[in-house]
Amino acid sequence: MKYALFLGCTIPVRAQNYELAARKVAKKLGIEFVDVPEFSCCGFPVKSVSHEAYLLISARNLAIAEEKGLNIATLCNACTVTLVEANEELKKDPELRQKINEKLRKIGKEYRGTVEVRHFARILYEDYGIDKLKEHIVRPLEGLNIAVHYGCHFLRPSEVYQEFDDPENPKSLDELVNITGAKSIWYKERDKCCGGGILGIKEEDALKMTKDKLDNIKEVEADAMISICPFCSVMYEGSQKKIEKMFETEYNIPVIYYPQLLGLAMGFEPEELGYKMNRIKAKRMLEKVTGIGTA
Repeated sequence: MKYALFLGCTIPVRAQNYELAARKVAKKLGIEFVDVPEFSCCGFPVKSVSHEAYLLISARNLAIAEEKGLNIATLCNACTVTLVEANEELKKDPELRQKINEKLRKIGKEYRGTVEVRHFARILYEDYGIDKLKEHIVRPLEGLNIAVHYGCHFLRPSEVYQEFDDPENPKSLDELVNITGAKSIWYKERDKCCGGGILGIKEEDALKMTKDKLDNIKEVEADAMISICPFCSVMYEGSQKKIEKMFETEYNIPVIYYPQLLGLAMGFEPEELGYKMNRIKAKRMLEKVTGIGTA
């Protein structure tokens, strides 16, 4: 299993722990990530301003992966949906594809529609498979209660994702958590958006949305929250202290990336998975499971 790794903009700057853990887990599973320095932004930030510009940016990235003969593995929900939607739109519209390719040829690129884009969590769930993943669990994380957050763009729009999971009642991330020995626990309004989409426009409203979900997770006494998107983590982890101060409350809820959880169950130590880079320290969670309490 070999993929071109698409990191996007946020991960190299604000989620190095996510990248580190994903690389560790992938290597041990025999999944090869190929670094592609030519990759750029996915195009998501300009999508609402210029549809053509977004398609050009996405198509260029897709064309680069085609030159390598590799499908793309993503770690960010927004990058995933941006590249997937562009890929689907260009495949289905020959005239649009021709228009985009006329511009791409100016930089020596051509989009042909020959590669697929998948989020790493979906690769683990579908392509690698739950049963094979179970074979790598050497340190079951029994006793951990985990609140999962899918995020808006991991499952929606469902038609471009071939409806691999139910967007109204998803199970894939819950199953990925449960195979580690930890337990994915239900909480109110778990399908609610993190608020990141309006952060730059209405910050207080965005943080209120984040707060609502943190309140619900606190209510069920989760040991940690699982994220598979760096910008969702910006909201729940990066903004957690700000929300505590703004609304005079306290959470101390660790927000960890799924590969960090899976990596623990696979036998990696916290330091190897970037736990020291987590802003909300998972010390109590780690002590509960491993008894080491580092990071």
